[in-house]
Amino acid sequence: MQLEDAVADFVTSLDAERGLSANTTAAYRRDLDQYRALLRQHGKETLESVTAEDVSRFVSWLRERGLAPATVSRKLAAVRGLHRFLVAEEIAGRDPSALVDSPTRARPLPKALTVEEVFALLDAPNRSTPLGLRDAALFEFLYATGARVSETVLLDVLDLDLEEATALVTGKGARQRLVPLGGAAVATLAEYLEIRLELKGDRPDPGRVFLSGRGTALTRQAVWQRLKHHAPAAGLAMAQVSPHVLRHSAATHMVEGGADLRTVQEMLGHANITTTQIYTRVSPQHLHEVYLTTHPRSG
Repeated sequence: MQLEDAVADFVTSLDAERGLSANTTAAYRRDLDQYRALLRQHGKETLESVTAEDVSRFVSWLRERGLAPATVSRKLAAVRGLHRFLVAEEIAGRDPSALVDSPTRARPLPKALTVEEVFALLDAPNRSTPLGLRDAALFEFLYATGARVSETVLLDVLDLDLEEATALVTGKGARQRLVPLGGAAVATLAEYLEIRLELKGDRPDPGRVFLSGRGTALTRQAVWQRLKHHAPAAGLAMAQVSPHVLRHSAATHMVEGGADLRTVQEMLGHANITTTQIYTRVSPQHLHEVYLTTHPRSG
């Protein structure tokens, strides 16, 4: 069977059977046209002539062009999909892509702010106004606990125990965990809770800790917007801040301060310790500081 015909059959099946969007189908076709063009350069026009070495050569060719690992993986996935389809439809008797390893994706370092940048962001809201005080309490909570934004907006007033300096956070899969609150977070939350009902007005109390100016529970999108709103006052670009950045910053600063990974894992609610291990890759600045204070010949 000609490779051109094989690709055409596969793309048709994507459109007809899997109901993929036109853009997704077009992306598959472009990736497979690249694959077929490289095979043609090596004299491979028929399906039967393709080997695992040809698939590996395609992956190497993509890497040599400087494409990101994620892009290479996507294009290889299209090739795998083609060959698996042909085997499933009994058009081909073997899958030459089966033994080709997928490119390893480099896990990016968490995008963390410095301690000074976080402190500037925490101090940015005007605490003399109800909404400013709410924002300050919100930011303090995010940084103190490393909670996800989804966990933060679902936090109920009854989940807070300011006397014990803890919060009961409900994470993925409805798993709950008790997280500590630092002194700054406790103080700001206590101050905010005293005026929280001013935001509610005459509306029924939704029970959530963080309310909007209309008295409804604050949304995920609103949390993002409040961080972006205060970023310039903290001397930060809006692109630098997000709820996830505060979560990463909290974890990074704890590890750099000497916290063990098990503790950080428990606080963040990671199901697997390997997720937490990304924070062991400390910043170059911190590495240099530790080197200067610990290496006998650093001077």
